[in-house]
Amino acid sequence: MRSLVVLALMVAVTAPAFSAEPSGCDKFKWPIERERAALTAPTRAALVSGATVTNPLPVAAILTLRPVGDAGLPSPPERAAAEGTFAGYLDVKTSLPAGTYSISISAGAWIDVVQEGRYLKPKAFSGATDCAGIRKTMKFDLAASPFVVQVSGMKENTITLAILPAE
Repeated sequence: MRSLVVLALMVAVTAPAFSAEPSGCDKFKWPIERERAALTAPTRAALVSGATVTNPLPVAAILTLRPVGDAGLPSPPERAAAEGTFAGYLDVKTSLPAGTYSISISAGAWIDVVQEGRYLKPKAFSGATDCAGIRKTMKFDLAASPFVVQVSGMKENTITLAILPAE
């Protein structure tokens, strides 16, 4: 019994070290220079939640969010957002060829991509803390049809978002 208690304490003490996210721009799983440049470019559009994007990709925008209870997301987030956080979405109606696209964000938040009524799963994900301008990037296989990018669980009321063809 005593050895079980000792083992449980060891796991409890070491678990945070194993779950800590990588820190620094060099800790992403792939090069992020393009995504980071898009997220920090002075030419980013200023959009409000619910905006429709029709211009060609790439798109980089500072998205103004709403309190989660007032966000009016088209689909419920796959991960429930905590009270007191912010949420929002972009309705992307850009004509684009089917392919792999990266969606990157500047801060920690939950991202859902919904296309043709289905939640898309990222084919790849990478994130790191302490990298100015970018917090995480995901790659999605998109069909040549409109899609919605939903952001939820954000602590602030704005986030920068970039959608680029993946390299």
